[in-house]
Amino acid sequence: MGVSTLRDLAEEHTQLRPSDVDHLHRLAGDWQLLSDLSFADLLLWVPVDGEGTYLCVAQVRPTTAPTAYLDDQVGRIVGGPEVAHLEVAHRQGRIWREGDPVWYGDVPARHEAIPVRLRTAEGEAGEVIAVVGRDTNLSTARTPSQLELNYLTTADDLAQMIADGTFPPPRHPGETTSAPRVGDGLVRLDAGGKVTYASPNAQSAYRRLGYASHLVGEDLAKLHRRLASDPLEGTDAANGVLAALRGEAPPRREIDARGATMLTRSLPLMPAGVPIGALVLVRDITEVRRRDRALITKDATIREIHHRVKNNLQTVAALLRLQARRVSMPEARVALEESVRRVASIALVHETLSMSSDEAVEFDGIVDRVASAATEVAATEVSVGMRRKGTFGVLPAEIATSLVMVLNELLLNAVEHGFPAPGEEGPAPVDPAGRPEVVVTAHRFRKQLHVSVADNGRGLPAEFDAERGGRLGLQIVRALVTGELRGTIELRNGAEGGTEAVLVVPLSRGTADRLAG
Repeated sequence: MGVSTLRDLAEEHTQLRPSDVDHLHRLAGDWQLLSDLSFADLLLWVPVDGEGTYLCVAQVRPTTAPTAYLDDQVGRIVGGPEVAHLEVAHRQGRIWREGDPVWYGDVPARHEAIPVRLRTAEGEAGEVIAVVGRDTNLSTARTPSQLELNYLTTADDLAQMIADGTFPPPRHPGETTSAPRVGDGLVRLDAGGKVTYASPNAQSAYRRLGYASHLVGEDLAKLHRRLASDPLEGTDAANGVLAALRGEAPPRREIDARGATMLTRSLPLMPAGVPIGALVLVRDITEVRRRDRALITKDATIREIHHRVKNNLQTVAALLRLQARRVSMPEARVALEESVRRVASIALVHETLSMSSDEAVEFDGIVDRVASAATEVAATEVSVGMRRKGTFGVLPAEIATSLVMVLNELLLNAVEHGFPAPGEEGPAPVDPAGRPEVVVTAHRFRKQLHVSVADNGRGLPAEFDAERGGRLGLQIVRALVTGELRGTIELRNGAEGGTEAVLVVPLSRGTADRLAG
């Protein structure tokens, strides 16, 4: 049985509205911050009936202190005296901090309960929809340091904001995580924007930007303007701090200075609706951005290589085409023209890769272009229709390059040799409408790509030897399928007539996952 999600548990056991569940999801996405500042486990409890029973739908452990729970609490339903503190927070809508420590095995813990509200569309504090249990492991209790006191004070402010319905803030587009975290660096500001506390890691991050003095007492918005290499970036970072002081939650900002890069996240502190300052989390991401730039450069280089390979292949195709026009022997001209088509099909893959951000291609478009080209250039008087069923999805370059060659050969072979020319003896197409057609079918099954190229033509000749016979094109197909693609191929007559080529190509786990998406 799989692990149930917050949404699954809420839908199965509660009457919460979708908007309530969305709010709880946002809280669970952002509450690592509160857990780390509190040095405590947070458990999200929702009432499951009117008799004082609660279900734990989410849990987070602190990265700054030992956990109070060795076992996962999600999915646990409790009632009676064990949830008395949750009942007070839920019924009275206030933070509960009373009571003696409780024991979980050999671990003493302090219980607290924070009501969770979702604000109404009018901006009013709504009803309590859940309760956050804040449970602190007391086994390592000692006199708190200045850092711990500042963390706990800030945690209490955020807890009150949860009770008010003003935390967590809305998530901005493109921001999938709550980074930076408490341990990366924390700066607390007063209502005027002056620094009242900066953690050692925050002080180090600003030192990388060129600020060597102590941060306490500094106007952080003005400091951001002074430090940033780019004035616009500095103004943007400063405006983020000022927005938080006004009670807003701006998007994350980056500051570049002296070759270093720092990510900042500014959050308003407004317990009980009173703006008392802001919390600024900072993280030195210099090395992350350096790697990003290296990857961008590498990706651009790879795309440029594919572009040049495509150009070179097109040049080779043009030279072969020119040579074919000068050759008088029909057999030699046909051989050169076939080579032109083979080179062009490989160039098509490299053209697609030159426009891709990774070494993978959406293969359906390539197949459709190769199929269209096969009907246009095939040396036949028969008009043949092309159709694709199913999807190839995303394929890595090493599979795509060989597979496009294989499909190009099979499609050309089907168009040129699968149907009798006008006036030529041979069975009519099996299609009821009498229209010659080739169908390419693809589907994925058990980490394999299954492909068939089937026509409704005259079928294989009686003397055809699938293993040894066939023209050069089929020899190329067999070599590529069994060699480069490590797959299998079978050429046979279709059940209802015509010819069918069936390929099975193994896919790596990563490729199978992308196709599944």
